[in-house]
Amino acid sequence: MLLDKHFGCVRFVYNYFLNERKEQYQKNKKSDNYYTQAKTLTDLKKKEETIWLKEVNSQALQFVLRSLDTAYLNFFRGNAKFPRFKSKKKKNSFTVPQHTNLIDGKVYVPKFKEGIKCIVHREVKGEVGKMTFFKTPTDRYFVSILTEEQYQPKKKTGAVCGADLGLKDFLITSDGNKFKSNRYTKRYEKELAKAQKHLSRKQKGSNSFEKQRRKVAKVHEKIFNTRQDVLHKVSHQLVSDYDIICLEDLNVKGMMSNRKLSKYIADASWSTFVRFLEYKADWNDKKVVKINRFYPSSKICHVCGWINQDLNLSMREWTCKNGHCLDRDLNASINILNEGLKIIGAELSDYTSGELSKTSFGKHGSTKPEAHLSLANG
Repeated sequence: MLLDKHFGCVRFVYNYFLNERKEQYQKNKKSDNYYTQAKTLTDLKKKEETIWLKEVNSQALQFVLRSLDTAYLNFFRGNAKFPRFKSKKKKNSFTVPQHTNLIDGKVYVPKFKEGIKCIVHREVKGEVGKMTFFKTPTDRYFVSILTEEQYQPKKKTGAVCGADLGLKDFLITSDGNKFKSNRYTKRYEKELAKAQKHLSRKQKGSNSFEKQRRKVAKVHEKIFNTRQDVLHKVSHQLVSDYDIICLEDLNVKGMMSNRKLSKYIADASWSTFVRFLEYKADWNDKKVVKINRFYPSSKICHVCGWINQDLNLSMREWTCKNGHCLDRDLNASINILNEGLKIIGAELSDYTSGELSKTSFGKHGSTKPEAHLSLANG
């Protein structure tokens, strides 16, 4: 299949030139750049043992060299880890940067003269640009189409909120709305354990092993897709309902060292959620404010400011010395909001005794959980 041939050739080129760069750097403390490697690629395609590289789209091979060059630069700038070799056991992909089109349910790219039939699950708007094809571990093929169009930002609502990320509930806003944690990993763990047990009994390399491997991958894919779906929905709803969203700057990596909670923290995907929230806020001219991770948002009474030094994780409700009965998570989200407003400036700090003046920012929007609640294991 020509698609699989593209995946293999792109993987070969990436690994070949990554290895070349590593060897060059070990010898001379420097390595070839993109332009030098692009010339080497042309020579490589002329060799008899690698002439099969001519059978695939040349732009896809050049683009993967661009990707390798970017990965190298990001590493030396301290923005990413050192690039790793690609494996066919994980998600395979290649990108065609130009001369692409989508006509009558068919994708047209160089080397595919008759086009590739596809199911267009959403309307493609704007001018079609580069296309990225990828194959999942369950042997499903997808194409991601980059288009260019004029984006219309969402309307301002005048509402602000503090959001407390948790495990019992995935997210609690300062106006009392909760997004439940459905714990999808826990929901599917019996099915996953059963599939993995059967896989361990198969002989590696056999047809039955490959068939069972796809079953295991299918369960993992289900967990991943449902989690991503909810993270997108919740982040979209928050950006739609609020102009300012205040969050804690959580040290997720440090929290993962807790062996009892690491499984649930990983499943919650807080870092991914915050990343989704930030880029959607940026698109819509909204603001995400992060407060200091050491700020004791759960321990401070948002009404009187008293700090409960004896508060522990098992206490979901507590009463301050002045008699204020507080919900742990709701209290934390209100404190996060107040602290966030202090950070962004005096013009946004029109609040009294922990309650924001609605005349200044508008009535808080009412958010409800989406149809598919969060996968976060919390």
